[in-house]
Amino acid sequence: MKYISIVGSGTMGNGIAHVFAQNGYQVTLIDINQTALDRALAAISRNLDRQVSKGALTEEGKIVTLANITTRTKISEGVSNADLVIEAATESIDTKLNIFRELDALAPASCILASNTSSISITKIGSATKRPDKVIGMHFMNPVPMMKLVEVINGYKTSKEVTENIITLSKAIGKIPAESNDYPGFIANRILMPMINEAIISLYEGVGDVEEIDTVMRLGMAHPMGPLQLADFIGLDVCLAIMNVLHDGFGNPKYAPCPLLVNMVTSGCLGVKTGEGFYKYSPGSKELVVADQFSKLPKNTPATV
Repeated sequence: MKYISIVGSGTMGNGIAHVFAQNGYQVTLIDINQTALDRALAAISRNLDRQVSKGALTEEGKIVTLANITTRTKISEGVSNADLVIEAATESIDTKLNIFRELDALAPASCILASNTSSISITKIGSATKRPDKVIGMHFMNPVPMMKLVEVINGYKTSKEVTENIITLSKAIGKIPAESNDYPGFIANRILMPMINEAIISLYEGVGDVEEIDTVMRLGMAHPMGPLQLADFIGLDVCLAIMNVLHDGFGNPKYAPCPLLVNMVTSGCLGVKTGEGFYKYSPGSKELVVADQFSKLPKNTPATV
């Protein structure tokens, strides 16, 4: 594979573009919004600067990496010669199905179509195309340039050859692939999201405050960040969407999202991207400040938003 197209230039999309371009692949980054593409290139440049400052990359390497990336505002202009297309759009089944129908019509017949979805069925996505054997999940972790894992998800009709190609490709860009079958949440989020949801329930039921819950998981379980901070980092709307996929997919009440999570998403408190979730976030500040509504919760009293 030489030509990689990526649909969606947000945090995940530009991170995936960064990694492929840095490893010598020709990358086309596609988004309907030129402003979003400009922001994505600026983010990639900043992240490359961090690598240069740490000695992990040369200035020449940065220049070459950026030269390997082109941008397009139309899928029709960005996938005609692609060996692999990775969709990294919003976590919406309707959005993804529409994108894959378009990709199926425009990409070469030999092209593999991958989704960076964190929970939506690869089998369902593949069913929207005439090439379900060439549809696969490539679930990168955030931040993509730093995180080694790629969860490789096989749809019901994904061919073994395609899986082997994607595993080989993942290794070629310095990632460690972990293969999963296509069931709600795959491996990562089937385990992670119920833990995050349980942490939110513990806060909701007054078992502990925000800092106490995160401290227990960081210091007691050796997690790099607590589950509530991680939820803010992922995006509370994304967490809710994944919990709904688990709840709908299994029909088991243990996967029901916490009412507090539902309220926070409804109110627009989505975490880092909106400046407030369980913590408050200010541009340039690295200090963790608990959001006002959680700063003095009485014990054993359900939280409200």
